[in-house]
This record gives sequence, structure tokens and C-alpha cells, in this order.
Amino acid sequence: MKHSITVRVPGKVNVYLGVGPREFSGFHNLATVFQSVNIYDEITVEDSDDFEIVAEGNFAERIPTDKSNLVWAAAKLVAAACGRDPKVKITINKSIPIAAGMAGGSADAAATLLACDALWHADIPRDQLDAMAGELGSDVPFMLHGGCAIGTSRGDVLAPVMTRGSFHWVFGTFNDGLSTAAVYERTDNLRGPDFDSAPNVPVEVLAAITQGDAVALGALLRNDLQTAAITMKPALASALEFGLDHGALGAIISGSGPTCAFLVKDEKAAIDLVVALSSSGLVDQAVRAHGPVHGARTLAR
Repeated sequence: MKHSITVRVPGKVNVYLGVGPREFSGFHNLATVFQSVNIYDEITVEDSDDFEIVAEGNFAERIPTDKSNLVWAAAKLVAAACGRDPKVKITINKSIPIAAGMAGGSADAAATLLACDALWHADIPRDQLDAMAGELGSDVPFMLHGGCAIGTSRGDVLAPVMTRGSFHWVFGTFNDGLSTAAVYERTDNLRGPDFDSAPNVPVEVLAAITQGDAVALGALLRNDLQTAAITMKPALASALEFGLDHGALGAIISGSGPTCAFLVKDEKAAIDLVVALSSSGLVDQAVRAHGPVHGARTLAR
């Protein structure tokens, strides 16, 4: 019987996303606040005679199973760190929407790092795993940790934010995603070449999170990529407005979109909004979740 390890990893929402101008490197400096939410992918790794990726779950048909999937690079990094061939079967059981601004691909990469480390008994120090996560992508380090955190630089330099209680969310998702690179490019074009404002996270946002004040946080939600995302997918504006008209405390595009994230008062309000959104025809799916939750975690066997 082959040995296997399963890691569960959550999706995320950016409750605040400030985006600086495009740097010479091609990247943008960010000032963001991540919050992990209880919509999970599960990554199972097991020893194999070759390298293989298998997709299962809600979005299986849309998941690449070749080397373009970030989990391949994650497994290769761990294999290199412990001096072995990356011969492993990786099964991705998908529930986090794809190309939706909820970091599903980054989450899977983070889970693969943790799973391969455990499978191969590599015992890689956590700070080294964090560094490896940063090599894979700017969202990957947060997906390892979860919870709530400020992200600066490319979003990969993290500082934890203490929170009180849970925040309740409703996510309106779409079958057709948006390209992150295209959304950033449209943002740059809309701002023009003279834009030079450095991003920062207002203290009021952190106070609302620390105090568990959903009403205050709802009024402070911000995403500098939102205007560009709406110009590329105008239906997003109607969905956001609908959510606000039906009781949401605040509405925002998650990350580069197109997922619409609605902060609501409590579980009942979340259920009510899911029902309303599902019957509106404005989104393809509506799901509720809460956060913050733990990041990538190995499941008990």
C-alpha cells in the first residue's frame, strides 16, 4: 500500500488591496489585507513511479494536469531540497473557484509544499518553506499560514493581524475567469503613466478587523483593481449593487476578480443573500463562508 498525505487549504479574500504603480521589474508594490475563508481544496500526494497530476471535484475539467500547474513546481522545489526525484502522484480535489481572485492555484501550491515535505520526511524548517512559497508566487506564503495578515512588497511579506470572532462572507462566482495579468495591465492603462501613489493599509481597516467590527469593515472594503475588472466584465457592477441592495455591509471584487465578495452581518444574512443571488441570474454560483481560518493543514490519517 502506497503512503499518502492529504493537506487541506483554504481560499482567501482581500478585504483591502492597495496597488502601487508598475515598477521597472514589471511588478507592483501592494499593501493588502488577506483573510482566509473556509472554502477548501484538498491536495493528496503519494509515492509513484512517475510524476502525475490528477484533478477531481467541482472544477476538475478546468485544472491543468501538466507542468503548467503550479503544484508541479512546488513538488520539484521540495524534491530538490531533500535531494530526490519528484516522483509523486498529486490529486487535486477542487472546491476553490478557478481564476477567481481567491488564490486557488496558490493554495494548491502551498498545500503541495506541505504535503511533499511530510510525505518525504524532509522536515524542512518553516522559514525555508516560506521562502520556497515566495518563489512560487506572491499569494503562496499567505496560503501556508492563513488567518488574517497584511501583505506588502508583492504581497509576500506578511505580518499577522489579530482578529476577534468571525466575519461572514458570501461569494458570487463566475464560470469565466479573468486574467490577473490583464487586470493589472488595464489598471495601469486607466491610471496613466503619471500615477505614482504608494499603497498603504489604513489603520481604520486594521482596527475594524481587530475588533471584529463587520459593520465598520464593510464600509472600508477597497480594491484598486476593481475598476479595471468591472471594465473588463461590466456584469460585476450589477452583482455588487445587487448584494448591497440585499443587505450586504460591503461589497468588493476579490483580488483580480471576477469573484464578488459580500461581507454580511451574520450567518442568517449570509443564507438570505445566497438565496437572493442564486435566483438573480447575476452570478453563476453563490456560496457562503466565514473567516479567518487556518492555512494549509495536514489532515489526520
